[in-house]
Amino acid sequence: MTVVTLDQMKAHLNVTYGRDDDLISKKIAAAQNHIERLLGYRLEESYGGEGQEPVPPVLAEAVMQLAAHWYENREAVLIGVTAMPMPLGLREIIREYREWSF
Repeated sequence: MTVVTLDQMKAHLNVTYGRDDDLISKKIAAAQNHIERLLGYRLEESYGGEGQEPVPPVLAEAVMQLAAHWYENREAVLIGVTAMPMPLGLREIIREYREWSF
């Protein structure tokens, strides 16, 4: 189960056609998996179940931001641009929800 639906992601991307549905679904799943690895736990085991809090909107936003980035930038390298992380980027968004262990 992903915390972001295909319809939510398509609205975020402003995509109205269906030819990329499979690709977008894969980007959502990959982004959620990556964020879960950064957090140290699976979202569906901690949120959204019976008797559990709903998934915090900020974590769903993190999944959408990362999936959108991967959808728009399908290669590992950008050429001819100066890139820098945006303030309040992905790591800052999920920091307060991370499970820390030493």
